[in-house]
Amino acid sequence: MLSAFVNHLWQSTIFALLASGLTLVLRRQPARIRYWVWLAASVKFLIPFSWLVAVGSRIAWFGSPVSGAGSRLYVAIQVLGEVTPAGMLSGLARLIPGLVAVWLIGILAVVGTWCVQWRRMWVAVRNATPLFEGREVRNLRALETESSLPAKSARSGPPIELRLSRASVEPGVFGILRPVLMWPEGISQNLDEAQLHAILAHEVQHVRCRDNLTSVIHMIVETVFWFHPLVWWLGARMVEERERACDEDVLELGSERRVYAEGILKVCEFCLASPLACMAGVAGGNLKKRMVSIMTERTLRKLDLGRKFLLGAAVLAAVVGPIVFGVLHATPSRAQSLAPVAEEPQKGGPDEVSQEQMRGMIVKKVQPEYPQAAKKAGIQGEVKLRATIGKTGDVENLQIVSGHPQLAPAAIEAVKQWKYRPYTKNGQAVEVVTDIDVNFSLMK
Repeated sequence: MLSAFVNHLWQSTIFALLASGLTLVLRRQPARIRYWVWLAASVKFLIPFSWLVAVGSRIAWFGSPVSGAGSRLYVAIQVLGEVTPAGMLSGLARLIPGLVAVWLIGILAVVGTWCVQWRRMWVAVRNATPLFEGREVRNLRALETESSLPAKSARSGPPIELRLSRASVEPGVFGILRPVLMWPEGISQNLDEAQLHAILAHEVQHVRCRDNLTSVIHMIVETVFWFHPLVWWLGARMVEERERACDEDVLELGSERRVYAEGILKVCEFCLASPLACMAGVAGGNLKKRMVSIMTERTLRKLDLGRKFLLGAAVLAAVVGPIVFGVLHATPSRAQSLAPVAEEPQKGGPDEVSQEQMRGMIVKKVQPEYPQAAKKAGIQGEVKLRATIGKTGDVENLQIVSGHPQLAPAAIEAVKQWKYRPYTKNGQAVEVVTDIDVNFSLMK
């Protein structure tokens, strides 16, 4: 389990770094595309590649014979997937109780922080006064039914509730299923009609894009992997791209750049920052960069064929690739969890002969070649195989009963070259089933 966790951690880190490179390629595309790339890198921390490979293994392994080529390819993938030295793992294993304790304490601290902030915001929402009329409500209802953005329809679902708050919060959306738009008392007096419309448009875009939901998903990642600096860096990038995406949408709706920028600055002068990480406001992200981006008239490029292909290839590599690999090259060790290996032979099937009896009938025995990757990692032990010996004494089928996945392919490659004297019954050669143990020891 420790090895699997460490491997998952470094794989997710590499995935996040590759996502960072992908966002650089997409830097002139709409910010919403980059936001989804960052979100995918965040979600990867919750989904190990091994789970996807296991899905493919379940599809592939129902009585399938072992493929030598598939076994060799699996070894290559294992070398890439299990790079943690055995010595390091053995050292960490002694620290597991302490590490788990620190990890749990960190989770409790992060959850406690979120709960305090959430309760503070919930109290502010409960004490806020619902607004049913006024220019804020008129602008909000008009924006909810607006569908002038390309490829975006008017928002469906219940109307966004607008509440007037005396708390020190910026305009922002709280909640996921029934979002509430918090509006600081007195701020409307500092905004003219165009600025008010632009600020409300920004918040409506947060609701349309379910930004609070995706923020909660990343909060779960931050809670579980609180010790990983890259996770918090991902959160900052997500907030930055989320706010820039809403800025682009507001400008595309027709708001003037200068008017919108002035409205944001007036909000910042009037309010303090939102106290909750999953509350989508208007002043989030790097404000200086946002102002430069808003005031700069740059043309956003639509995804061309090459970048669409790049995104598609990234999705296939991240999701479909591990599943396909699991289907084509499922390891024998996973098969034993899906179907019993040591069942009693069915009536009319091959006889079962003890390993000791068959050992005396071996006429050709090939020793396995110790995998270099397993040797360097200090992996040793026994691989137990279930073999079908044909009437001619050849090994016709092999299944894994137990053994380390890095050792199993080498054992299979060796045993399938073994030769036995034909097993006879009533004077006739018959097919038999037996167990074979192959030992790998670093002491030899």
